[in-house]
Amino acid sequence: MSISRAALLLTASALTVALNACAAGTDEPTATEPVAEPPACHKEHLPTLEPGVLTLATKPIAVNPWYINNQPENGQGYESAVAYAVAEKLGYNRSEVRWIRTEFTDTIAPGDKPFDLNLSEVTITEERRQAVDFSSGYYNPTHAFLTTAQSPAAGITTRDELSGVRLGARTGTTNHQTAVRLSGEYPAIEFATDEEGREALLNGDIDVLVLDLRTAFSTQLELPGSVIIGQLEPEPGNSEQYGIVLAKDSPLTDCVSQAVDELGDNGDLFRLQKEWLAGPGAAPFLP
Repeated sequence: MSISRAALLLTASALTVALNACAAGTDEPTATEPVAEPPACHKEHLPTLEPGVLTLATKPIAVNPWYINNQPENGQGYESAVAYAVAEKLGYNRSEVRWIRTEFTDTIAPGDKPFDLNLSEVTITEERRQAVDFSSGYYNPTHAFLTTAQSPAAGITTRDELSGVRLGARTGTTNHQTAVRLSGEYPAIEFATDEEGREALLNGDIDVLVLDLRTAFSTQLELPGSVIIGQLEPEPGNSEQYGIVLAKDSPLTDCVSQAVDELGDNGDLFRLQKEWLAGPGAAPFLP
């Protein structure tokens, strides 16, 4: 072996040893994959009333089929199921959801709210939009007419005949607006709650209670001898929808609407309607 070649090998060997020594003495951290940032519409970014908690609300008395056994926290009933589905879309698990109760008039009144979201069968209207925010619609209601077998209204087959009987509905609702519009001989009677309306119907104080169709079905099951006369056909350009209520200009509105839209697009809303809003029989359209 020549001297130059031996020197070259020795130099290479020494360099290798030196590099290994440097590597052994270096205590630098290894590179890691960056942690993905939660999406904008995730609980980590949502300014709820209580950080990390989603406060939901409904009426003082929540009835079937919207809430089963007046227990919104059990996830049973259409609105309870929708509420938890929306919460899940926003990243909340059930332990991070709490429920409160609010009066209907307080729900749609202007001002601060003690809830983040409220699901109380509230129809979206432009007038109400002046006071509160609404999500995208999660249900399209129709108006139905409930009576008793002994009532003079039991034989009604057309909407015009409704003008000759006493109609009643819960105040502040589109059901009441419909009752006022269809009343003739007798002025429409308003009640603070649907439960008061049921009592009035059973006591003969009114002949017909105006309800949304699904509530009419559930009420029919609860009131022996009650009869659904029929329902109104949807009016062109006047498709009503229930929306989730939020405080006016809430920073959560867009994210909640996005969650509702996703539930509609993937078929979850339809599935939940079939599960919780199936009623016995049918209600004919009143010409």
